[in-house]
Amino acid sequence: MMKLLKGVSFSLVFLLAFGCISNEKIIYLQNQDGAEAISDGDLITYELPEYRLQFNDIIDVNVQTVDDMIQNGFNNKSAAGSSSQMGNMASQSGGDIYYMTGYTVDRNGNIRLPIVGDVSVRDKTLEEARILIEEKLRVYVTTELYVKVKLGGIRYAALGEFRRPGKFVVLQDRMTIFEAVANAGDLTPVAKRDEILLIRQYPEGTRLHRINLIDRRVVESPFYFIQPNDQLYAEPMKVREVGAGENAAQSLALIISAVTALALILNLIK
Repeated sequence: MMKLLKGVSFSLVFLLAFGCISNEKIIYLQNQDGAEAISDGDLITYELPEYRLQFNDIIDVNVQTVDDMIQNGFNNKSAAGSSSQMGNMASQSGGDIYYMTGYTVDRNGNIRLPIVGDVSVRDKTLEEARILIEEKLRVYVTTELYVKVKLGGIRYAALGEFRRPGKFVVLQDRMTIFEAVANAGDLTPVAKRDEILLIRQYPEGTRLHRINLIDRRVVESPFYFIQPNDQLYAEPMKVREVGAGENAAQSLALIISAVTALALILNLIK
């Protein structure tokens, strides 16, 4: 009997000590001890690296002449409606909105355009790709020409301790890691916010980076803005392995259940 009581008492102390997750482990953007603080209102400057096209990227190439603009307007309204419908479906399924109509960068770094043929765009920014495509088209087109090159938004994946993990497409040109987390429903209470794993694709291969979302200095990090094809993985804390409560209320409920079970056992023994 005494051994049983000691075992239950130890379990209760263990739950009280390790069962709750402190606010320091779940609050974003804290000024960390030992690091230079960033005060509210401080201006943070950064150089946003331009995304360079890689193998398997899909881009939309929109070419208009003067006659096209007169007939359809500057925004090419005839194609805008179908693009909007495809965008809605893609954002829901996590696919690329230009999968059916765009041009895929092949293993050699080329896209194949009508009339022009292969155009090497790998490692180029969207603006560099646009200039190159326009130069090649001017060999065949003598009138005024307007070329627009776009990606189908930012495509990324969120895995692990997210409330809504999955593949996502966000139809904008720039997105912070906090916007990506929010789009996936935020992190669960047991996620390791100080050790988010970012899997990023580079033209030469894949690299893994660790990001601390608790540290306010993350806004100065080169990984503050996510890029197309990024993957975010959030690992769980030990509390999930232990099976204790995520907060005081859950831990208290576990303790009450343990005490009730102990009382029942003692009553049966008597």
